Amino acid sequence: MSDCTFIIFGASGDLFKRKLFPALYELIAHKKVTKCAIVGAALDDTDMATLIERSRDFIKGSINEEVWEHTKACAVYQRLNFARKDDFVALKKRVENIERKLGLSGNRMFYFAAAADFFCELTQNVAAAGLAQKKGANEYPWHRLVYEKPFGHDLAAAKDINECIKQHFDEVQIYRIDHYLTKEIVGNIALVRFTNCVFEPLWNNRYVDNVQIVLSESIGIENRGAYYDRYGATSDVVQNHMLELMALIGMEMPPQLTGECVREKRAQVLKHVSVVDGIFGQYDGYRQEENVESDSNTETFVAALLRINNPRWAGVPFYLKTGKYLHKKETRIVVKFKQVDCLLKACPRNSNYLTISIDPDSGFSLTLNVKKPGTAQEVIPVNMDFCHSCLFEPFPPEAYAVLLEDIVRGEHSVSVRFDEIEDAWKIVDDIKAKQFPLYTYQKKSSGPKELEDFNKKHGIRWLT
Repeated sequence: MSDCTFIIFGASGDLFKRKLFPALYELIAHKKVTKCAIVGAALDDTDMATLIERSRDFIKGSINEEVWEHTKACAVYQRLNFARKDDFVALKKRVENIERKLGLSGNRMFYFAAAADFFCELTQNVAAAGLAQKKGANEYPWHRLVYEKPFGHDLAAAKDINECIKQHFDEVQIYRIDHYLTKEIVGNIALVRFTNCVFEPLWNNRYVDNVQIVLSESIGIENRGAYYDRYGATSDVVQNHMLELMALIGMEMPPQLTGECVREKRAQVLKHVSVVDGIFGQYDGYRQEENVESDSNTETFVAALLRINNPRWAGVPFYLKTGKYLHKKETRIVVKFKQVDCLLKACPRNSNYLTISIDPDSGFSLTLNVKKPGTAQEVIPVNMDFCHSCLFEPFPPEAYAVLLEDIVRGEHSVSVRFDEIEDAWKIVDDIKAKQFPLYTYQKKSSGPKELEDFNKKHGIRWLT
């Protein structure tokens, strides 16, 4: 793999501490990059040694001190005011100096770990200072720009940001990322479906009763009140993670399981999604969180019924559920197949479904009916399990390590195309426009009590 200079805007934030630096350490430790430099940039008056030390607790497994010291040696920090053009000129000189010192080729990845409000201004200043130049797919050294979700706060803002970026850089250089797409098990979804004949013929409205996508968190907003109160669960989680998972489950077979082919099929799904019903929730005590408005109606919980209006999925409900401070942390997709006519006195209802577990444990589980041993006609559900981490390795690669490695390789399947983002925001705007009722729920519960009424109304039995 080629060398790279990683330039991170917003390096003093939690994303760098918790995800980006641990991912960079992992790439270096496993020799996924031959040579690299790490340049952190933010407004804070700090230094790289301090920022790196904050990341120590977020490294998986034991730390190789030799690799740790090597990583520190190739990392520098530059104080940067996002609005000052002169600061970007100084940053360019700093980047060129470290590239010369370390013998790097000039390949550069710019990671925008900052609020979406800064994307346009940062991009303009990066271009104006000559830090990155507009380049085609086969021009070297390459310059790639990575924009962390959420991409805007609504459809209008997303369009403005995209138009700004495209004035300065080519689409092949732009990565609008959702790190969920890089998780090992998520990458397996399309492969398992399209390479196993047992699933693909059943993946339609003739055999699928419903699809459930659940992303529940056991923690609250974690000192992110100012951000979260502006976005809420719908914009923060549904707009990217959940709709991208829905698109992966619902997409048609691509001609190849590669970058642009997969992105094209994902994008086609979101163009046909409609919002049927839903409810909102807010955990008790949310309005007392720091930097949250005392009369806030921001939702921390969403349950929604969506449909994909195309021949494959017509009539199949897609249920989405997400929330903060719920009773357990999990991300799962359940494809519930239709019941066959029962030839016995009683057949279990909670069977005939495929569970795709993403977090905290990753794997697939197929729940089937079998005869209970020692009985004549008693039927029980059993699971046929595939534990991903058990079979392959106890510490699968971090999603962000896979993400950075894929971008260095120029792999675009980890990037969300703008029409995907645009259609996802249209769905989110539709959800918000319907003004679903907002209910309070207790921390560490399964959500608002009113969810039971929603379940009865639509005949849903959550299987996670």
